[in-house]
Amino acid sequence: LGLRYHGPFDDLSIQKGLDHFVIPWDEVSDSDGTGIVHIAPGCGKEDFSLSKSNEIEVIAPLDEFGNYLDGFDYLTGKNVDDVTPEIFTNLKEKGIVYLIDQIKHRYPVCWRHGTPLVFRLVEEWFISMDEMRYEMMDVVKEINWIPDWGYEREMDWLRNMGDWMISKKRYWGLSLPIWECKSCGNIEVIGGYEELKEKAIKGWDNFKAHTPHKPYIDEVEICCSKCRGAVKRIPDVGNPWLDAGIVPFSTMHYLTDNEYWKQWFPADFITESLPGQFRNWFYSLLAMSTVLEKRAPFKTVLGHALVKDEKGNDMHKSAGNAIWFEDAAEKMGVDVMRWMYTAHNPEHNLNFGYTIANEMRKKLLTLWNMYSFYITYAEIDQFNPYLVDPEKIEYSDLDRWAMAKVHTFLKEAKADYDEFHAERLMRRFEDLLDDLSNWYVRRSRRRFWKSGDDSDKTAAYYTLHCSLRLMISAIAPIMPFIADEIYQNLVSSVNPDAPESIHLTSFPKADESKINTDLLEEIDTIIRIVEMGRAARNKANIRVRQPLSVLQVKVRYPHQKQFVVKLADQIKEELNIKEVQLLDDISSLVNYTVMPNLPVLGKKLGKALGTVRNELANMPVNDVVAAVKARHSLQVAGHTLEADDYYHKRKR
Repeated sequence: LGLRYHGPFDDLSIQKGLDHFVIPWDEVSDSDGTGIVHIAPGCGKEDFSLSKSNEIEVIAPLDEFGNYLDGFDYLTGKNVDDVTPEIFTNLKEKGIVYLIDQIKHRYPVCWRHGTPLVFRLVEEWFISMDEMRYEMMDVVKEINWIPDWGYEREMDWLRNMGDWMISKKRYWGLSLPIWECKSCGNIEVIGGYEELKEKAIKGWDNFKAHTPHKPYIDEVEICCSKCRGAVKRIPDVGNPWLDAGIVPFSTMHYLTDNEYWKQWFPADFITESLPGQFRNWFYSLLAMSTVLEKRAPFKTVLGHALVKDEKGNDMHKSAGNAIWFEDAAEKMGVDVMRWMYTAHNPEHNLNFGYTIANEMRKKLLTLWNMYSFYITYAEIDQFNPYLVDPEKIEYSDLDRWAMAKVHTFLKEAKADYDEFHAERLMRRFEDLLDDLSNWYVRRSRRRFWKSGDDSDKTAAYYTLHCSLRLMISAIAPIMPFIADEIYQNLVSSVNPDAPESIHLTSFPKADESKINTDLLEEIDTIIRIVEMGRAARNKANIRVRQPLSVLQVKVRYPHQKQFVVKLADQIKEELNIKEVQLLDDISSLVNYTVMPNLPVLGKKLGKALGTVRNELANMPVNDVVAAVKARHSLQVAGHTLEADDYYHKRKR
C-alpha cells in the first residue's frame, strides 16, 4: 500500500504530472482474480466515490456525445464505441499486454434500446439537504400515508438521502436562474422576472416576450456584483422534479395572491406510483413546502404499485405487449377499466389485459341485467316510482332486507371514500350486487309477473328502483358513464324535476332507520345455509332438480335456530328438500382418524414410536378427540403424549 507505479496510459497528454499509487479498498476480493483493481475515477460510480475519500484527481474523458476530449491524443475526437481495437494495438506496441481475454460480467444497457451504456462524469448543481433533513422528517409525520408503510419508506429515504441534484444537461426545460461569473467565480441566483430585468445589461429586449426557456433566456447577461464583468447564465436546465415540487405554489398565486393560495393549500389528496416517487415527486413536494411553509403540502397520499401485462411483465412498445389507452377504452370500455383499477389492491402490481377485463365485464353485466330487468317490467306496467307514496307501501321482509343491505353499503361506502379505500368499497359493492341479484331479484321475480295493480308488486318495484338508484349514485365517481346511463332511464326519464345528470346530484346518505341488523342476520343466515347446501350437492354431484328428503343443519349460535324454523320453506324451495332438521350435536355425522405428529414424536420416542403409533390407532377415537380438543395429555403404552404430539382429522 502506498507504492507508486507507472500507468498503462502515461504517454497521453492528459496524464502528464499525475501520480499512480496503491490504496486499500473493501470492494476488492482476494478470492477472485488477482486481488488488484485498476480504477478510473472518471469512468465509474464506485471508482469516483473511492477517489473522493482518498483525494485522488479525477479525469473525465468523454463529452456529451461519447467522444474523447482534448488531451487524449490519438483518441481525441473519436467515439468510445469505436476505439477498442486501437487501444489494444497501442498497448501491444508498448509491450505491456500480458493477456487479452473475454470475461462475462454485468454491464449497464439502455432500457429502451438494449445498447451498452458508458459512465460519464459531469459537473452538476446540487442543493445541500443536511440542514433540511430533520425538518422534512417532522413534516412527513403530518401526512396520512396509504399504505401506512409508505411513511417509513419516505423516512428511510430522508435519513439516508444525499444532496439533491437539481440540474440537467438538456435543451428543453425550465432554465436554472443561476448566473456564474467566469472571471471571479461569483454566483448569483435571480429570484424573479423583475429582478432579472433590473440587473440585465444585455439581451433583455430579445427575452422579455418569452418564457424562461432556451434560447431566449441565454441572451440575457447581467453585471457581476463583485468584479462588474458581464455574466452569462449557466447552460443547465432544472431537474423536472423542481417544477413538479413547486406546483402547489407556482400555480396557485403563492407570491401574488396569498389569501387565495391559502384556500387551496395543502392539497387534500395526491396519488402516484410508489416505486421511485419517495425520492422524486413526494420528495420534491416535501422539500419545497418545508422550505416555504414548514408544513406538509398534502394531507393524504395514496401510493400504488405498477401496471404490468397479463403475464406480469413490464409493458413496452418494443416488446409488443403495450396496450394503448385508446385501444383499451374502445375494446373493454372505460368503466370496466376503472372497475379493474379501483377493485385492485393498490399495494400490488396490476396485471392489465383483456382477459382480466372480461372478468370485470361479467360483474358489470350483473348490474346492467338488474337494471334491464327493472326497466323491462316497469315499462310494461307503466310504473313510476315518483307517483308512489313510499310511506303507504307494505314492504315484505325481503324488501326490508334489501334496503337494509343497500343502506349498510351506503354507510360503509361513505367511510371508504373518506378514507380513500376504493378497493374495499368495490369489494362491498360486488357483495351487494351478488346479494341483490342472486337473492332479492331472483326470489322476487314472480312478484313482478303479477297482472294488474298489486301492492306486493308495487313494493318490489319501489324497492328495486331505490336500490338501483342509490347504488349507482354511490359508485358514480368510480363508474361515471354506466352510472349516468342508468340514471337517465331510471330517474330522468320519469322525473322531470330530477337533475340533468347523476353527477349533479348529492352523494346518497345512509338511512340508519332502514338498517335492521336482526333482519340482516336472519336472511344472511338462510343464504349461507342455502349456499352450503348447494356446495354439498355439487360435491356429491347431485343436481338441485333432484329432490332430497332431509337437510340437516347445525347453526353456529343458538338464537339462529329461530331463523331456520321461520324460513324453512325458503330453504326447502331453494335446495329442493322435503324436510329441514335442526341438530344440536353433529358428532354422529363425523368420522375421526387419530394421527401421531411424526416429526415431534419421532425425536421424542425413538424406537418406541411404532408401539405408541399402533396403540394410539386402537384407542377409542372419541376419547382421543376429547383430549385433543381440551388440550389434555394422553397416556399411551407407558408414554405421556402432550396435546401437540398428536392430532385428529375429521371427515364428514
